[in-house]
Amino acid sequence: MKIIEDSFVGYFNYLLNEITNPGWTNYLYWLIVLSLLVFALELLIPWRKKQPIIRKGFWLDAFYILFNFFLFSLIGYNALSNVGVELFNDFLRLFDIQNIVSIEVQHLPVWAQLLIMFIVADFIQWNVHRMLHRVPWLWKFHQVHHSVKEMGFAAQFRFHFMETLVYKSVQYIPLAMIGFGIEQFFIVHMFSVFVGHLNHANLDWSYGKFGYIFNNPRMHIWHHAKQLPPQHKYGMNFGLTLSIWDYLFGTAYVPESGKNLEIGFNGDEKFPNDFANQLTFPFKKSKNN
Repeated sequence: MKIIEDSFVGYFNYLLNEITNPGWTNYLYWLIVLSLLVFALELLIPWRKKQPIIRKGFWLDAFYILFNFFLFSLIGYNALSNVGVELFNDFLRLFDIQNIVSIEVQHLPVWAQLLIMFIVADFIQWNVHRMLHRVPWLWKFHQVHHSVKEMGFAAQFRFHFMETLVYKSVQYIPLAMIGFGIEQFFIVHMFSVFVGHLNHANLDWSYGKFGYIFNNPRMHIWHHAKQLPPQHKYGMNFGLTLSIWDYLFGTAYVPESGKNLEIGFNGDEKFPNDFANQLTFPFKKSKNN
């Protein structure tokens, strides 16, 4: 109970400090700045010029930003995480293991630490993303993200909170074994958020040859295609930040620009379009698998 109490109080104080004391590692204001930057680009050079500025689902996605990155942690995720970490450490102590760091990277240059963490984290996320599409019960949660019908930067944040539990749980041990610090994690995470904004934005960027390395709007729009090609019945283009995994493992698919592509999933007309019902939908029995 002490861990839970300290987690709630600690996160509340952290959130209050984020709001009142802006700094270079302030997640809230970095998120606001990056969001406004990409939104401005959408206004200046939109790909789909007929798409409304305040597109369908914009305000819902804006609320998902607030919920997934702040309210969810305040409600319980931070406490649950701390309890989970403590239980895992207690389990290790049963075998007289003090920590699981097996690869020391602190002696490497900062750029090398960031690069290693970025590549390892992104490869794990790519694999988790594939599983979200292939495992039926996971897909039910991931349908929330694919319920987007008009693409824009904020669509990146429309996802069910259960995805956070899955991603973070799978990532924890591999990243803990390498022993990265919070500073490195912050930099890598904010870079991933920025690229994720661009991937979902109403922008016509493919990055040229760099499109084979980094995910981009022309590639990611096909990930959201409502009608999937026969050779990719579980989906394609699973990269979150890097596209190279899809090209290496045969899940890349960009047949044309996809500018006017219909996005969603089969049966999405029956999917709820409000936050509360989207949150509870995966827990209900449904023919929408």
